[in-house]
Amino acid sequence: MTTSAEPTPQNEAVTPQLSLTTQAAKNLATTTKTPPQMQEISSRWLLKVLPWVQVTGGTFRVNRRLTYTLGNGRVEFAATGSEVRVIPAELGELPALHGYEDEAVLGELAAACVQRDFAAGEEILAAGAPADQVVLIAHGKLIKRSPGPYDSEVDQGVLAGGEFYGDQALTLAEPGTVEHSLTALTSGTLLALSRQALREIADRSETLRAHLTAALAAAPAGQNDAGEAEIALASGHTGEPVLPGTFVDYELGPREYELSVAQTVLRVHTRVADLYNEPMNQVEEQLRLTIEALRERQESELVNNPEFGLLHNADPRQRIHTRGGPPTPDDLDELLATVWKEPSVILAHPKAIAAFGRECSKRGIYPGSVDVEGHAIPAWRGVPVLPCNKIPVSETGISKIMVMRTAEKQGVVGLHRTGIPDEYQPSLSVRFMGINEKALISYLVSAYYSVAVLVPDALGILEDVEIGH
Repeated sequence: MTTSAEPTPQNEAVTPQLSLTTQAAKNLATTTKTPPQMQEISSRWLLKVLPWVQVTGGTFRVNRRLTYTLGNGRVEFAATGSEVRVIPAELGELPALHGYEDEAVLGELAAACVQRDFAAGEEILAAGAPADQVVLIAHGKLIKRSPGPYDSEVDQGVLAGGEFYGDQALTLAEPGTVEHSLTALTSGTLLALSRQALREIADRSETLRAHLTAALAAAPAGQNDAGEAEIALASGHTGEPVLPGTFVDYELGPREYELSVAQTVLRVHTRVADLYNEPMNQVEEQLRLTIEALRERQESELVNNPEFGLLHNADPRQRIHTRGGPPTPDDLDELLATVWKEPSVILAHPKAIAAFGRECSKRGIYPGSVDVEGHAIPAWRGVPVLPCNKIPVSETGISKIMVMRTAEKQGVVGLHRTGIPDEYQPSLSVRFMGINEKALISYLVSAYYSVAVLVPDALGILEDVEIGH
């Protein structure tokens, strides 16, 4: 019997193998293995920096001092092609119309809004002009400026989609003048509701007229800068004057946070659990990776959940916009100013941090770093800038940056419940569910959590952050 072999040059001798090959030796060797790896695992800085409050009863109530600020949310719009119209019910976000529910009249007000498309650099309102209209911004950015003390204008912030200006024109009081000028930073669309149109509709609607009159009369005289009921105090006096009497009023309907839950059922076959547990325990490794996935989902919910997530629960007054597109040092300074009382951390998507780094490099600025749990973390004005890949990035490359004060007193806190049955980690339980007829072992894995913003100025959001080059 002949065997085929590659031809060997005549001048080259065939050397016989003198020892066992490594390929054959591997059959008798024990390999060195790593535990199962998982690319989804992230640093989860949000879970690390939040102070966690024990919620024994499953519900956390945030009691606050009574606040008079009403209807300070954002207005939403509907678009058909190039035509934009305000959703009638959304007009209730304007302070003067807060609580007004006559759908027919709100529909008339929405229909009376006049659409205006603007280009970058166009002046929308001039300071000192009659305050005879409310401007509803559907899309685009406007910069708000006021006359400065030295013959120049001072920037007072940026207004963007969903925000409004000049709502005082909706009251039945005599209009004043516009305090700020509005100039377009980008192209966009706005809707304008004139005071004359409002008066014509109010003349036909007794309920609207009564509501506007009541709104004007109900404006509280005593409140602080945060909109809270003022506490009457006396200071700097001499002699024996009559001291003011006062009390601290509370919100009648404080917000309550119920603990949310992330759950799954882990299944492992008994054959695997019995026979394939060396050198690593299969059940423990399955459980470890399942818990990692639950913790990733937990952090995502703390950021994005529409009920309690941080991005959805920031006060509208605590939301600011970038003046251009990418996040600049000026933008982050403005963001820190929203949480000026001891800001703790800044959280941003890694790509947003990279975009901020590029803007710093353009200006020749090199941010410092701080030590956080043994890691050298980039910092801005001494506040660590932590990566969080749970902050979304839109298809057009737009993201957000958060700054917060993490403290159990006037800050942002995480909520959990420790001491639950079959607890495996704090506020996480692994409960044996039995073995079914297919010999599958089942474990119920549950994580309980939530997050609460104790006071509005504990959380600030920088919106419209462009991350593209």
